[in-house]
Amino acid sequence: MNKKALWTTGYAFLNIAYFAAFCTVHACAAVFLMSRGFSNTEVGILLATANITSALFQPFIADVIDKKGWLTNRRFILISCIVILTGSVLLRFITDSKPVIFIIYALIYMIQFAYQPVMTALCFEYRKKGCDIVYGLARGLGSAGFAVTSAFIGRAVEAKGADLLPAVTVIIMAVSAAAVFFYRPAGEAEAGEPAEGTAGTEETHGKVTDFFREYPAFFLFVIASICFFFAHNMINDFMIQIIRALGGGETELGYSNFLQAILELPVMALIGFVLRKVSPAKLLVFSGAAFFVKILILIFARNMVWMFVSQSFQLFAYAVFIPAGAYYVSHTMAENDQVKGQAYVTSAITIGGVFSNLISGVILDNLGMRPMLITGTAVCFVGVLISFAALRSPDRKGDQPYEYRS
Repeated sequence: MNKKALWTTGYAFLNIAYFAAFCTVHACAAVFLMSRGFSNTEVGILLATANITSALFQPFIADVIDKKGWLTNRRFILISCIVILTGSVLLRFITDSKPVIFIIYALIYMIQFAYQPVMTALCFEYRKKGCDIVYGLARGLGSAGFAVTSAFIGRAVEAKGADLLPAVTVIIMAVSAAAVFFYRPAGEAEAGEPAEGTAGTEETHGKVTDFFREYPAFFLFVIASICFFFAHNMINDFMIQIIRALGGGETELGYSNFLQAILELPVMALIGFVLRKVSPAKLLVFSGAAFFVKILILIFARNMVWMFVSQSFQLFAYAVFIPAGAYYVSHTMAENDQVKGQAYVTSAITIGGVFSNLISGVILDNLGMRPMLITGTAVCFVGVLISFAALRSPDRKGDQPYEYRS
């Protein structure tokens, strides 16, 4: 196995483990919490609390990492794996104390979101050190890991009970921690630490105002991303209600989730070739338009065929947005701002989800399905307009095709 394949395989394994655990912690959160006696309202409060905390925590931890001190990308990922592992062990045995379960689950939910942008930053940091990682392929395999886990975990939980979820998470996190521990360039300084004589050569924009003043187009892109993921999370959070309105049920829900997750793999795997011809900024505008079309279809859908057609636009929406956003940050920002840039993208995704949680359910309960989808479509359209205006003149060199190494 050549070095390129070796580094890509290692990074792909980290992504597969991450998104397998994402399935057991995030996608199955309601299943586990309800098995511990939580109501729908209490589950919503816990997830909203964890999401808001994560959105605030990500830029803070990214600023610490960008300062090139002891806390590096690799070390933060390792610490995160250990925290999630420990919390999952506790959840396996604590069954009758809802306040304690609330705190532990909110913590591991928040931490798992928080180290997602650090995983992306680790890839581009290692690439700068000469480790030839194919980011799109590795990230796409992560989505495939989520799809496969989703396909099996529901049936396993139905047979064995929700206590299986933290047990599976413990195993995944133990393997992930071991993989992260050994995944580093041989003979290199600790990942994230500056080489001797290079520290302090670039200014770190720690304050939010300083950061967005330095990257004004990126600030508008973050606002647009919040709009995109307001619509995206509206579909995901209320998918079962949408499917039931179209005549489907839980089986169709499983098919729909599997379809959109597995479709991400080929697009993410091939995104590097597209980046040779099209800049990350242009791809982000394109993905925003695809988010818009994806939800627009559902307004006029009359059966499950159109639901699957809508989900197929995952090919051009989320599957393009995630790698293009990662390359956009890497391509336009100073090295000392890289982790913060990745964190702000993930924070935008999280904030979009929070607004969706707070607003969509209220509209659905009081006005119905179609008004909810029309609201999501309108918000997403505003995001498309903002992204087009912002990325017409992107920061630094973001309007040029990415110099992708094949």
